[in-house]
Amino acid sequence: MTDVYIICEGRTEVRFVKNVLAPILGSRELFLYPIRIGSRNRKGGNVTFERLRTNVRDQLNSNRASYCSTLFDYYGLPPSFPGKHQASSKAELSEKAQTVQQELIAELGRSLDSEPLQRFIPYIQMHEFEALLFSDPEALAKAIGRTELRNEFLTIRAGFETPEHIDDSPNSAPSKRILKLVPSYEKPLIGETAALEIGLPKIRQECPLFDAWLAKLESLPPPLA
Repeated sequence: MTDVYIICEGRTEVRFVKNVLAPILGSRELFLYPIRIGSRNRKGGNVTFERLRTNVRDQLNSNRASYCSTLFDYYGLPPSFPGKHQASSKAELSEKAQTVQQELIAELGRSLDSEPLQRFIPYIQMHEFEALLFSDPEALAKAIGRTELRNEFLTIRAGFETPEHIDDSPNSAPSKRILKLVPSYEKPLIGETAALEIGLPKIRQECPLFDAWLAKLESLPPPLA
């Protein structure tokens, strides 16, 4: 049995971990627990290194029989976030993600001992949550209740190598593309519904960086208490 606490950017990511990832991976003795970044009484979002460092340090030091990971967007990280500047010069998505994750671990190492740091598995999603939903445009249209938009969603998806490549411009990010077609789109609820409609196997098949993160979590040995 392995426990992983996942620090999430906001409500959408919390619901995704709790209602989509956790039930499936829990059947494999991998138990995921989402935590919104910041204190318990504050809203999520506003991902800063200082807030993340506090959450990671407190979680790893308070429960030495668990791991800690993250789920938030490269797209929304502030310029001062560890590795963000260095990653901006990288061409490949995998290189950008790896750069930020490596720099994040290095920076956390300045305030964490080596033992808890070994139980930290960073994951930076290159674009926002909605990118995952383009893993199956037809299922996305069905979940939103607008099956007539199937072809529009298929056209968006066809323009990129993978759903994870859908660009991060403020005007054409994945959620903006959905909102342009569906102004009533509500991210937390409909996003979760769409992810359930698509199914985790399909998302993993279409999104290799996301799949690699889950594979790494699945391979973790139970930590020593």
